[in-house]
Amino acid sequence: MTQIDPVSLEILWTRLVSLVDEAAATLVRTSFSSIVRESNDYAVVLLDRDCQLLAQSSQSIPSFICTLPETVRHFLQVFPRESLRPGDVMITNDPWLGTGHLPDINVAMPIFRGDELVGFSGTVAHAADIGGRLRSPSTAEIFEEGLRIPRSKLISDGSVNQTLVDIIRDNVRVPDQVIGDLWAQVAANRMLGQRLLDTLEETGCDLQVIGSEIQARSEMAMREAIEALPDGIYENEISVDGFVEPVTIRCRIDVRGDSVAVDYAGSSPQLPRAINVVPIYTFAYSAYALKCVLAPNVPNNDGSFRAIQVSAPLGSILNPRFPAAVSARAMTGHLIPPAIMGALASVTPDKVSAAPGSPLWCVHLSGANGGKRFASTFFLNGGQGGTSQADGLPALSFPSNLSNTPIEVVETQAPVRVVRRALRGGTGGDGLHRGGDGQVFEMLMLGDAPVTASFMADRLKTPAPGLLGGGAGAVGRVLVDGKPVDPREILTIEPGARLTLETPGAGGFGASPGQDIRLSR
Repeated sequence: MTQIDPVSLEILWTRLVSLVDEAAATLVRTSFSSIVRESNDYAVVLLDRDCQLLAQSSQSIPSFICTLPETVRHFLQVFPRESLRPGDVMITNDPWLGTGHLPDINVAMPIFRGDELVGFSGTVAHAADIGGRLRSPSTAEIFEEGLRIPRSKLISDGSVNQTLVDIIRDNVRVPDQVIGDLWAQVAANRMLGQRLLDTLEETGCDLQVIGSEIQARSEMAMREAIEALPDGIYENEISVDGFVEPVTIRCRIDVRGDSVAVDYAGSSPQLPRAINVVPIYTFAYSAYALKCVLAPNVPNNDGSFRAIQVSAPLGSILNPRFPAAVSARAMTGHLIPPAIMGALASVTPDKVSAAPGSPLWCVHLSGANGGKRFASTFFLNGGQGGTSQADGLPALSFPSNLSNTPIEVVETQAPVRVVRRALRGGTGGDGLHRGGDGQVFEMLMLGDAPVTASFMADRLKTPAPGLLGGGAGAVGRVLVDGKPVDPREILTIEPGARLTLETPGAGGFGASPGQDIRLSR
């Protein structure tokens, strides 16, 4: 086959996506941790033999866009194609080779059809624990943040690397959850590989031909969408609390014909804190924002992103020098989509949203209760920014799509009782369309020993800005027994204490009735 008619292509393309989603369902069903099972912090991908992305699971979070293809290319530098065998499984969690921080474990497997390497299956999942200090913005360098797994073979020609498994088990707080999720990833990889082989056998198709057509059409769709924008330079900046000074992301978008370049010169320098963002994560959220605005309906594949270039100065917070601390990189990386949307608001006002009520909030609780160790991670969301069509939704994650962790899961994993969970009415910014409200989450510590707690929580001082005349959202608060605490530091909370989390509201969109706001480039 040298060309595929549109109907056949759509059937085959949809089938590839369904294969990946079936493998993702396997990962979720067989996982041990609530981070994968409840919060959907994972991705499953199918790559061709040249490590080009063909299909990505529908529930994948944006920070994993285009990361696994790059990770597999890094694997091949250590394990060349000709050395790979059926049954091999490769692994790493190196932030600069993977998704930007140590908790995300990347697993990839070559797919052979007889003796021919036809592609790769890949998974990434956020581990329940990775050792080191608890994930916190307060760490100063990567060596504090946990176990860093070099590019290795977890399984070689069908034989498990038991030494590596033991190293992982011995360096994490909840080894059964971490190793259980790891084997769930392997199961998902294997299922995807087998389902692909079944499909190729049934249809007689050449995966490279299908992939080339998918990528070419996706690239064309993205380039046509970019070309519809007026050529020009579009700029914006957005800030959050930071530490001594606010952290600022400054973006400059250069639209020229059918390509776009995003540059982050002028953003804050890297910090001796864990909110630095490695380049692959910077690219992922830049590409995600542009795709949301320009071509949201095309399934993710390499073709969608060939027209996009992203750069950030070395030594900046979006391109730090090793060994920068990066574990809380979402506290900075989640600013990228609202920065880009704010820059493009003057030319695409109907396709952008105001700033969300947070970089995603996250809480980690660790300790022992009744002599048994526990480590629990759960997520909370601020409001979603208002748009030209509607108010922002309350307590909904953006730009990530991680789920709020159910109360029953929180109470099962840690010795706590959730005494209140409610929306923070009126915390979204005003405007033609209001920003979404944040939420209140209050819990009582029930254990027999102090609990170590760390947080990813921002916008306690710097509110989420509105867009095109919309008002700013309300700031958030973290309280212990009613008193504000600094969530950027790891805390020890005594039994009987009450922890209250109040997430921020989002920015509103457009001027309220009676205001006169003019769009400007």
